[in-house]
Amino acid sequence: MAKGTVVSDEYFGVIVRPLLTERSTIAKERNNQYAFEVERHADKGIIKRAVQALFKVDVLAVRTMVVPGKYRRYGKGGGLRPDWKKALVTIGKGQKIEVAEQTA
Repeated sequence: MAKGTVVSDEYFGVIVRPLLTERSTIAKERNNQYAFEVERHADKGIIKRAVQALFKVDVLAVRTMVVPGKYRRYGKGGGLRPDWKKALVTIGKGQKIEVAEQTA
């Protein structure tokens, strides 16, 4: 991506939030992989372009998976939380994504 390129609005809706779990932290330290919750309609190509545009890093690989929703009880009844999509993004060696460094 060229320096000073305008980021399209379509990329802001693709990545919902970074996932900060013990497993994603280990993947970040060992393999330079970052985990994100992404929109269900997003494919690997658009996720790659969104990460490159928003965080200014080189994306080497994108792995995606759909996480099934969990059954939860609500009072006497029960319900199913919605399915969601997770993306595991591998970035170039020596690069970092600062947003995923912050903890809640």
